[in-house]
This record gives sequence, C-alpha cells and structure tokens, in this order.
Amino acid sequence: MTQKRSTPDFILVILTLLLLTVGLIMVYSASAVWATYKFDDSFFFAKRQLLFASVGVIAMFFLMNIDYWTWRTWAKVLVIICFFLLIIVLVPGIGMERNGSRSWIGVGAFSIQPSEFMKLAMIAFLAKFLSENQKKITTIKKGLFPSLGLVFLAFGMIMLQPDLGTGTVMVGTCIVMIFVSGARISHFVGLGLIGIVGFAGLVISAPYRIKRITSFLDPWEDALGSGFQIIQSLYAIGPGGLFGLGLGQSRQKFFYLPEPQTDFIFAILAEELGFIGGSFILLLFALMLWRGVRIALGAPDLYGSFLAIGIITMVAIQVMINIGVVIGLMPVTGITLPLLSYGGSSLTLMLMAIGVLLNISRYSRY
Repeated sequence: MTQKRSTPDFILVILTLLLLTVGLIMVYSASAVWATYKFDDSFFFAKRQLLFASVGVIAMFFLMNIDYWTWRTWAKVLVIICFFLLIIVLVPGIGMERNGSRSWIGVGAFSIQPSEFMKLAMIAFLAKFLSENQKKITTIKKGLFPSLGLVFLAFGMIMLQPDLGTGTVMVGTCIVMIFVSGARISHFVGLGLIGIVGFAGLVISAPYRIKRITSFLDPWEDALGSGFQIIQSLYAIGPGGLFGLGLGQSRQKFFYLPEPQTDFIFAILAEELGFIGGSFILLLFALMLWRGVRIALGAPDLYGSFLAIGIITMVAIQVMINIGVVIGLMPVTGITLPLLSYGGSSLTLMLMAIGVLLNISRYSRY
C-alpha cells in the first residue's frame, strides 16, 4: 500500500459540507409550516436533521482516519449483521411501519433503517469478493452468480418490507461494480432481460406499484390519488423560474406537497431558488462524482478501487433517481436526495460512506 497522505481530498470535503449546509437550510425552509402545524415548533425537523448531521459528520471524520482495509476485514461480519437486522425488522412489535413499509427499528425516540446500512455493507463485501476473484468474474458459475446471488438475496429481504427504491439503488450499485470489474457484456445482456421480466413481475404483483407507473405516465389521470405528488412537485418547480420565488417563499410547502422535507425537497429548492439554484446543486453533485471517480482510478489496490466506485455510484444513482422522480421522469420510489433530504439513517449512512471514500483518497495516486 502506498504511503498515506496527511490530508484527504479537500475538494470532496468542501463539496460534502456545502451540500450538507444547503440541506439543513432547505429542510428548515421546507418543513417549517408542517412542523409548526403538527408539533408547534417550526424547527422540529431542522433540529433533528442538525443532530443527524452532527452524528454523521463525526462518523465521517472518524472513518476518514480509519484504514479502509478495515472494511475488507470486517465485510463478512457487517453483511451478516445487516441480514440479521433485515430479518428482525419484519417481526411485528420490533419493526416500525410507515407508509405501508416495515423498514424501521425504533431506538428510543429515533429509528434506524437497516436497508440503508445494508447498501454500504454490501458494497464493502462485494469489493472484497471482486478484488479476490477478478479473474473469475468473466465466468458465470464461479464469478457472476456468486457475486449476484448474495446481492439478490439482500434485495429479496428488502422487498419483504417492501422497499423497492432502496433495493433498486443497492442492486444498481452492485451491478456497476461487477461491470467495471471486467464482467462480460454478453452476460449482462442476458441478466438484463431476466431483470426486466423480474421487475415487471414485481410491479404487477403489487397494485400500488402499477398505480405509480400509470401515474408517472399520466399523473393527471388520478390527480388526487397516485398522481398527486408528481403534480404538486411540478407545480412547485414551474413557478420557480430562473431565480426562484426567494428562500422561504415556497407556496407548495403549505400542505400541497406532502412532507416536502423528504423525497421531494428538490422541488421546494427549485421553487425557492429557481433554475439557477437547482443547477448549482446538480453541479455540486457532478463535481462530487468527478472526485469520486478520480479517487477510484488512483486507488493503490483493487479493493480500494472497487470500494470507491461502489460508494460514488451509490451517490450518483440516488441523485439520478430522486431528481428524475421530482421532475416527472421516473415513477415515485421513495429515494432520498443525498445530504439534502430529511432522514436520520440515510443521512448518517451517506456521511459514513463519504468518510470511507475520503480515507481511500489519502492513499489514492492522482
């Protein structure tokens, strides 16, 4: 392993903290009305987000100083723990149900979402497998099936909650990792066809998923039902124009767009800060992707490269899906916007993952 530098990627640190700061401001702006109505405290969600952010930043700086090879050593244990959590979250009385999904485990006044932590554990484990079996990845029996088998087992456990959005991010991230490790394109074509059939089966098996697809294609067909969120999101983005209505001046957060501080926070941001503000956020994410790819390419070993590409791919997929949903290009999935959306598990997990990426950057040759 190459000698460790004294400082991590400074640009990535600045981008992370800048996005986190914007997220804290927008969580307050988007949630103040709803928080005042429900909790008589306009800062209710903002204070909790600040707490989550503080814990996440501490975890990020802690992991930034922990040798990333530690994740290789403990990858198997972490995956086993996450599988155990995915099992117990399904147990009535332990798992908490929200919006039709049993995805949370209550811890005092707070809750954790095991599926979020499975994403990072699976990335660490798959990076270990691929770095140790790269020559076998071109074969189906010894390379492709063993790597994908565990991924789809985890996906199946997540779907029992059900949580199609988080499962899709995990599977998409792992497929990218396997592809860049040298897997044959012909194998991916065959698996892709199987995946399309399987995805169609998942959609057909649940009526609410069919409604999400139809509402995505024509949200005005059921404007007060399945298409409501997308329509209200577009009503937020449209009036924002070039420069926006001004910070704090959103109209859609007045009980039109449900829980705007979570998955649809970008709609409020675009309404208040306009096309310029939205483009600035996308630019920050693009720069983060650039730094992550540079770190992956410059990593001193295969494990570091696969781990880095897995982390930055997870971020990129979440951003693409979330923005796609908000602007009406994708069906509603329930995916948060990294570092901006309200949420304890998702925010903490993302900052932890960036901490690991920053540690890799201390060894990266670029």
